[in-house]
Amino acid sequence: MSRRSGILEFAVLGLLRESPMHGYELRKRLNTSLGVFRAFSYGTLYPCLKTLVANGWLIEEPGNTTEDALAAPLAGRRAKIVYRLTAEGKEHFEQLLSQTGPDAYEDETFAARFAFFGQTSRDVRMRVLEGRRSRLEERLEKMRASLARTRERLDDYTLELQRHGMESVEREVRWLNELIESERAGRDLKGSATGGSAQQDTTSGAPGGLPRPGDEPRPDSPDDTAT
Repeated sequence: MSRRSGILEFAVLGLLRESPMHGYELRKRLNTSLGVFRAFSYGTLYPCLKTLVANGWLIEEPGNTTEDALAAPLAGRRAKIVYRLTAEGKEHFEQLLSQTGPDAYEDETFAARFAFFGQTSRDVRMRVLEGRRSRLEERLEKMRASLARTRERLDDYTLELQRHGMESVEREVRWLNELIESERAGRDLKGSATGGSAQQDTTSGAPGGLPRPGDEPRPDSPDDTAT
């Protein structure tokens, strides 16, 4: 399984832990709540759902409203399928949620992990945050060393681009320091929730009282395809 596929499966399980959903609703929640999934298609989501069903972590159920059942044939569409988390799926998600290894704080995975911090124990949150901070501090040290070696050979625009990259990393490190300080003080961050969790990615603004490492997220464009 690729890392991106693993992140998607994790996020789908986390959202379905909140409540059953059909495919379109899942895609919309992934787009609007988790910035890392802002640009992906049904061609990516549905193979993931089928895999989770095959593993016994989800079950498929027909749409539970009369309106859905009547509207689908008239529109030339299949009735919506609702995906529900099984007991085994919930157990698997909780196992994933407890993991604190390097995969939890890499660029590709940290945003998804952070989005479900509201469902994560404090000690796991601390290890993930500290791991992410350590990774970024190492990156920042390498960036500074590289800039010091090459500064004289860079033109002004390339130099400015490197400075911009360093400032972005420094900004996230400051944000992580604030989060870690709050966790150590025993304060839970309050804000909008994804399945009871704080929503945040490393490139978009945080809701509620969360520190903001960047700009506000962009809304996804409507794309109503039902299953």
